[in-house]
Amino acid sequence: MTPASNDPPADYDDPPFAEHGSAAISGDTLSIRGNWTLSGYLEQKSVASQFPDSRLDELHVDLTSLGQVDTAGVSQLVSFLGTEKLKAALASDAVPEETSALINAVCTAMSGRTQPSPPAEPWWLKLLSETGRQVEGLFQLLKALNGFIGQTLAALLWTLPRPHRWRFTPFVAAVQDTGLNALPIVALLTFLVGAVVAFLGATVLEEFGATIYTVNLVAFSFLREFGVLLAAILLAGRTASSFTAHIGAMKVNEELDAIRTLGLNPIELLVLPRVLAMMVSLPILTFVGMIAGLIGGATVCALVLDIYPAQFLAIVERDIDIRHFLVGLSKAPIFAFLIAVIGCLEGFKVQGSAQSVGEHTTSSVVQSIFTVILLDSIAALFFMEMGW
Repeated sequence: MTPASNDPPADYDDPPFAEHGSAAISGDTLSIRGNWTLSGYLEQKSVASQFPDSRLDELHVDLTSLGQVDTAGVSQLVSFLGTEKLKAALASDAVPEETSALINAVCTAMSGRTQPSPPAEPWWLKLLSETGRQVEGLFQLLKALNGFIGQTLAALLWTLPRPHRWRFTPFVAAVQDTGLNALPIVALLTFLVGAVVAFLGATVLEEFGATIYTVNLVAFSFLREFGVLLAAILLAGRTASSFTAHIGAMKVNEELDAIRTLGLNPIELLVLPRVLAMMVSLPILTFVGMIAGLIGGATVCALVLDIYPAQFLAIVERDIDIRHFLVGLSKAPIFAFLIAVIGCLEGFKVQGSAQSVGEHTTSSVVQSIFTVILLDSIAALFFMEMGW
């Protein structure tokens, strides 16, 4: 690939075929010289920065002094001059046929890479797009959750009439993990929150001379809301994450594939014992949380308001109906079912890496807590409207 034997312009100081490619301006002509190959890629890249784009538009390109070229060098020429100007120079100059064919091929290949960037979207359109993506993601999340709930209920209904398929050992182990081991932290937390609620009630009601109603405040709030809500939130953070990490680790180690290979159902084997254990444990923890909250409130009333435990219990027995206790306890199995299902579902979503296990563990905790608080607020409005 040698160039045509044309003499270079008189004002050129360098030999017509420099070791690496270069360019020079003579009048209204830009002369491309030397070998534009991969070995001089960096030097060729610096050539383009020496000529402003506004000046290049006014110049005629001369390729008669072009030496050896390859695809790397031609790509630099395309970036430097543009495909149209380079093809126009090929049409007017005596360039070897092989060189012309290579330049035309590279120009054709790179013609689609120099598309103008699309105009920036306005901020309101970006906001709408992001909102749409978030809504679609939420819809897909709810769709997957509903499908998994259906699978869990179907497996439960299929297993209940078949006692030989009941898995007592995993169930008892899950009850110990979710219920017995969580008992101290639930009792301590609800005791402290009961004391705080009593302090706040005494501080506010003292201005009205109605500190005696601190007892009603503590009993009403813990029997209806705080007992079940605090226990559910604790289990959402403690147990749902445990379910996700355990099942996710099994998926990473391909143990779920081994279970399916043996002809076993992972939902029956892993999900049902955890769901049933949660539905047993959370009502018990809710009851413990209610009692501990009342004890915390009674302690503050005895120390600050001189309302002693016997009087405290007498007021609770006289003014607080049993329906408040039943309303609070009725929400526990529903919360337990959803927490366990969300934790197990996120475990099955793990993709096979430790990072995915961490991401889905975080997601299960956030989803569980959000679901518990959302359903609790809906239930509170429903019971209030029904007068229960």
